[in-house]
Amino acid sequence: MPTVTIHPTGEVIYLQPGQTVLSGLYQAGFAYTVGCRRGGCAICKVDCRAGDFTYCRPVADTVISDAEQADGTCLTCRAVPEGDITIELRGEDVRLVNRFLHQINDKARQRAEAHAAANSAAGTPEKEQSWES
Repeated sequence: MPTVTIHPTGEVIYLQPGQTVLSGLYQAGFAYTVGCRRGGCAICKVDCRAGDFTYCRPVADTVISDAEQADGTCLTCRAVPEGDITIELRGEDVRLVNRFLHQINDKARQRAEAHAAANSAAGTPEKEQSWES
């Protein structure tokens, strides 16, 4: 289960495999300024400080230049993490707008940590845990 860590707050969001960064943040109860949500306006750009991502759909050169892609600029409505990533928003902070969804995400974090600890203690490789577990 990939995670998105928000720098500098350290908030950790758990995503389902194949889920975009923006979708995962909203599903966890967080919001920030976004526009079209389809890759055409570039309002949801953030800086990816660590980790790798791919785009689930094509992104126009007019939205993200080659130079921006090279420096880690991430269009959150299209970016799908390949593993754990760390992002930093530009000029604003992420806002918690739904505490209930945040609690669900926190429970997922607790289950993932307990699962990883149990596997580590048993010496077994970590398996991917489903979101519903």
